[in-house]
Amino acid sequence: MLARLFFVVVGLVAAGALGWHLADWPGATVGVALAAIGLQLIDLVSAARVLGWLRQSLEQDLSDPPRVMGAWREAADRMRRRMRQGNQKLDAAGAKLDSFLDAIQASPNGVMLLDAQGRIEWMNASACLHFDLDAEHDHLQHVANLVRDPLFADYLHAQMKAKPPAERAAAPSARPGPGNVVVAGSANAQGGGITLLRWTQAQSVLKVQLHPYGDGQRLLLSQDFTAMAKAESMQRDFVANVSHEIRTPLTVLAGFIETLQTLPLEDAERARYLDLMAKQADRQQALISDLLTLSKLEGRARPGTDERFEVQAMAAEYQEQAQALSEQVWAEGPPQQLSFEGGAGLHIVGSRSEWLSACTNLISNAIRYSGPGGRVNVSWTVLPDGQAEFAVSDNGPGIAPEHVARLSERFYRVDNSRSRESGGTGLGLAITRQVAQRHGGELLIQSTLGKGSRFALRVPAARARLVHDGQAKAA
Repeated sequence: MLARLFFVVVGLVAAGALGWHLADWPGATVGVALAAIGLQLIDLVSAARVLGWLRQSLEQDLSDPPRVMGAWREAADRMRRRMRQGNQKLDAAGAKLDSFLDAIQASPNGVMLLDAQGRIEWMNASACLHFDLDAEHDHLQHVANLVRDPLFADYLHAQMKAKPPAERAAAPSARPGPGNVVVAGSANAQGGGITLLRWTQAQSVLKVQLHPYGDGQRLLLSQDFTAMAKAESMQRDFVANVSHEIRTPLTVLAGFIETLQTLPLEDAERARYLDLMAKQADRQQALISDLLTLSKLEGRARPGTDERFEVQAMAAEYQEQAQALSEQVWAEGPPQQLSFEGGAGLHIVGSRSEWLSACTNLISNAIRYSGPGGRVNVSWTVLPDGQAEFAVSDNGPGIAPEHVARLSERFYRVDNSRSRESGGTGLGLAITRQVAQRHGGELLIQSTLGKGSRFALRVPAARARLVHDGQAKAA
């Protein structure tokens, strides 16, 4: 400002001096007047340029201010810096908003924004999937018209009429009287939400909650509880199955004991009853043993890389057990044909006892269900991608396709009576699958009704080693 004042004073003095030189006092007066008018015109032109620059639309580049003089030049520079700082803040806020929206889009929980009338303002991909909606097509549509569920409609209506938490806290509490209506469970519904069953793609369980925010707006949150609901259902079924499996032999034992205590029996009958009781006790002992094995597998840390065993040494052990089991189960009728192949030089990194249990389970199932004279083939194979595969195939009756996917569930049986007669506990395949998963592998089941089945355990390449001349390398 001092420089501008100095420039104005110098200009007026110079104009007055020039006028004085030309025409004495009248010339000096005219010179000062003309100089003042000229400076004012320059100031007006600068102001017009700056105002024209500011009137430009936001889509145009305002970073280059006009060339003006005096105070307007400083004002334009300051405006340019302020606008640059404002644009930087807007860009930073936009980047944060985009990052926030990306995070919400990546969330497995559904997020939906509703206006004061219940219309959809925005929703993420999970909410679209949960309610089978389209974010673009269903924008500003009323959510009650899209989610046709009576429970959801009642919950939405109650929540849209409810006051925000701040207003409820500020409002005086009223005691129930003749003019008050108390709705049981409304507070719990507001705080805990509701549970919906959806069949958009497959049956799913959704937990839905509404929260007020802003000026009458609502935040709708949805969470997929399908896996948890299935886990709870499996847990209930597991407890029920365990109780049933344990109660059955106990009931038989109690009946035999009561018979032995109350009836005079001959030695042959007593021996037969004791033999039946021993079988029931063995069955209960096998069931408890499998339950303990499964519990240990689920609660134990995954096997490390410090334990390794040779496949052929383990194969000799389960081969001997398989021969004995086949001769015991099918003592009457033609003998079964058992073949064991592969495994030379193959080492597995992991727990030997777990793999022996898994392999034995598959072999014993094939022997029990193949019948007399059946064929059971056991093999170890190194696949082209380096994985190792243990496979057991038989020519038994096979399994219907609707049962194959559930065979590894606990206590799942295709034929309950036949499974119990064969001595199975219903946990063998569950244990086998758990062993495979603990080693990073998988259990594969292929079966054709009337032609036989094939059960395979895949071992990842990181846990398979081929040993040649004392040197180990990845399979």
